[in-house]
Amino acid sequence: MDQEALLVGKATEQHPGKRSVSTISCILASQALEKLAYYGLVPNMILYLTVEYRMGTTEAANIPLPLFSLTKARNQLMISINGMLLLCLATMIRPECDKSTHICQPTTPFQLLLLYSFFTLTSIGAGGVRSSCLAFAADQLQLNHTSRISTSALGTLFNWYYFSVMLAYFLSESLLVFVQTKYGWEIGFGVSLAAMALSVVLFFAASPFYVKFKCDSGLVSGLVHVLVAAFRNRHVDLSSEEHILSYHHETGSSFSIPTQKLRYLNKACATSNPKQDLILTGNSRNPWKLCTVQQVEDLKSLVNVLPIWSTGIILSLVTACQASFIVLQAKALDRRTFIKGFEIPPGCYGVFMIISFVLFLVIYDLVVVPLVSWALRKPFRLGVMVRMGAGIAISVLCISTLATVEYVRRKRAREEGGTMLSAMWLLPYMLLGGISEALISIAQNEFFYSELPNSMSSVATTLSGLNMAAASLVSSWIVTAVDAATCQSWITEDINKGHLDYYYWLMTALSLLNVVYFVWCSKAYGKCKNDGDNYIN
Repeated sequence: MDQEALLVGKATEQHPGKRSVSTISCILASQALEKLAYYGLVPNMILYLTVEYRMGTTEAANIPLPLFSLTKARNQLMISINGMLLLCLATMIRPECDKSTHICQPTTPFQLLLLYSFFTLTSIGAGGVRSSCLAFAADQLQLNHTSRISTSALGTLFNWYYFSVMLAYFLSESLLVFVQTKYGWEIGFGVSLAAMALSVVLFFAASPFYVKFKCDSGLVSGLVHVLVAAFRNRHVDLSSEEHILSYHHETGSSFSIPTQKLRYLNKACATSNPKQDLILTGNSRNPWKLCTVQQVEDLKSLVNVLPIWSTGIILSLVTACQASFIVLQAKALDRRTFIKGFEIPPGCYGVFMIISFVLFLVIYDLVVVPLVSWALRKPFRLGVMVRMGAGIAISVLCISTLATVEYVRRKRAREEGGTMLSAMWLLPYMLLGGISEALISIAQNEFFYSELPNSMSSVATTLSGLNMAAASLVSSWIVTAVDAATCQSWITEDINKGHLDYYYWLMTALSLLNVVYFVWCSKAYGKCKNDGDNYIN
């Protein structure tokens, strides 16, 4: 990493000259430990719920919902660790079973209260941390709250961010899942609790050295002001220069005149009588009737990216829908390896997707880009729209591959008396899934961060997480609807009796529609701000 690119030009007054390398390292390490703790629970959670709490497959798949939160990261870390404590407590007092008769006691209301409290607290905590982590790390690179970060420094930060995320995913999908499978739920969940505790300690230990900018608490209210003011001024005729003497803007603002996109919103900052509408300090007398040009442009930027953002919902929906069922599918496959007596735990197959993710990024950055640049005799880079589009297209192949494997697995299991298909047939799905995620995730963050103004940096880094939250909710509705519409014939307790392949084909159809929708949205959006002439769009 180029450490000089990660220096803070102006540190906090209490600690002038502090290097941002150390603070960014602490932030990224803290969030990596949080992801290690959280995602170490996800792969085997459906097995834990169906085995220990004897829930139905549909009910278990619909529970883990990542919620969205906007409160401070330090508060969310404490909420998350409290959720982990509740899970460990719920594990110790889960319903008991008689080993000789295999008769289990019914789940008590108190046990369910602990379980659902864990899901609620952990999801809220995870939502808050992920919505602010990357934006807070980027703050360490800024000279002040309004300065722009160089493209090279931002690219370096994104690379290290995703490296830490992938490392956390790798350890959670391999080490933590193996511990849960080999040594039991108590020890496995205890490791997640320890990782979360270490994350909290590390985050607070570096707190005195962070570069901290005053939070713009009026961002959301400012956007609401624009909508209300535009509606109240709906009768203003923007085409008539007689009625529009000026547009209200702050001194030193980068916008003094609003752009022509979404012209209706320009009514929120238009004034024909500045002396009446403004006070002596130059501020609006009534912010619900007159806003600044900057506020109007901020809302326009957000509205402009929403169609592109919405394409990620279907993509995340496909990921959310298969995340739980892939473990059940792997459990029904032959997981033996060339090592005698060793079977890969069903929750560990996500490791192959992570390996694919990392290898693709390395090959793309270190092999493809230099070779194509050399062949073209000029710098080469794929634009963010191209990368997102390619990732969405590959996701169609990804889920269709999974549907095909499930069809063959089910057919063999039913027709050949239980002959098991090798779990290695899941590898094409994992490899394609890793490539798709590598293309989309980084491109999405680059797109949101570059297209939205500095004042909305936290919103930019939150949008991807909000995709996952929205997709999880929609996923629950789809699973419930499919279960009801098919009379529980697709998603069953015994997947050999169900038709999980039909469900995957439904997801394939949704993904294909999403490709068409993305092409339409990207053409309507046009060129991105950071895409230079050497970018392929």
